[in-house]
Amino acid sequence: MRQDGTAEQFEKHRPHLRAVAYRMLGSASEADDAVQDAWLRYSQADTGDVANLRGWLTTVVARICLNRLRARRQHPEDSLETHLPEPMINDPGGLDPEQEAMLGDAVGMAMLIVLDQLTPAERVAFVLHDVFAVPFDEVAPIVERTPAATRQLASRARRRIQGTTLEPERDVARQRAVVDAFLAASRRGDFQALLEVLDPDVVVRADPGALAPNVARVIRGREAVAKRAFGFRGLAGGARPALINGAAGLVVFRGETPFAVMAFTVGAGRVVEIDILADPERLASVDVSSVAHGE
Repeated sequence: MRQDGTAEQFEKHRPHLRAVAYRMLGSASEADDAVQDAWLRYSQADTGDVANLRGWLTTVVARICLNRLRARRQHPEDSLETHLPEPMINDPGGLDPEQEAMLGDAVGMAMLIVLDQLTPAERVAFVLHDVFAVPFDEVAPIVERTPAATRQLASRARRRIQGTTLEPERDVARQRAVVDAFLAASRRGDFQALLEVLDPDVVVRADPGALAPNVARVIRGREAVAKRAFGFRGLAGGARPALINGAAGLVVFRGETPFAVMAFTVGAGRVVEIDILADPERLASVDVSSVAHGE
C-alpha cells in the first residue's frame, strides 16, 4: 500500500464519493463500504498519469455501486417496495456539515424509494449525469452502453421519476408544523384531526418490522391511514422530533430503545407519504444518537 500522501488526496474527495454512493445505494452504511472499497483500489493503483482524480474515483465508486445494485437484484426478497432506504438522522436543529454535503439538495426518503425502482444501469446513469453532471461519454463505459444508449437510460429514469414524485414542501419549519399536527392527533386519538392533516391519497410504506405479518405493508388513502394511526397511539408518547434526510420526521422509542424511524413527505400543507423503518436488524445500523436524549 502506497505511503506517498495519497490518503490526504483521497480524503479531499471522500464527501463527494459518499454523496454519489448514497444516492446510488440508499444506505449510509453501504455507501461507506463502497467508499472504503474505492480507497483500497486507489491505494493499490498507479494513478500517476490520472489528470482528474475526482473523476477517476467517481468512476471507481460508480462501478462498485453498480455491482452492488446488480447483486441486490439477484435477491428480490431484499428489493420489495417496503424494503426502505436507510435514512440519515439528525436532531431537529439541523444537519451537521458532513451530512449536509452527503445529502446536498434534499435526498428525501420518497426520492430514494423511487430510485430503488429503477434498474441498476438506469440509476447509475441518472445519478451520475443528472445529479453530478458527469458527461454521457464518461458514464457509458461504466454501464457498458454506448453514449446514445446511456442517454436513453437516463431519460427513461427521468421520466419515471417525474411521473411518480410530487414537489414536496421544502421549508422545514412548515414540514415540522404538519408532522407535529399528525403526532398530536395520533396521541389524542383524534380521527377528524388526522383526516385533516392527511392528503386524500396519502401512502404509508412500512417494512416488516413495523407491522404484524398479516397486516398490509403499503396503506393507501386518508381514512385507511387514519385508522392505522390509532394503532400508533400507544407508541406516540415515545416519538421524538428528528430530521430524516434533512426533512421533518420522527424517531419512536420504547423506553430508550429505538423502535421505528418515520420519514414524512409533506406537500400543500398535508402529509403525502410516510415511510416507516422498524426492522430491528436494519434499525440497529441507523445512528439515532442525536435524538436519543431528546424530548
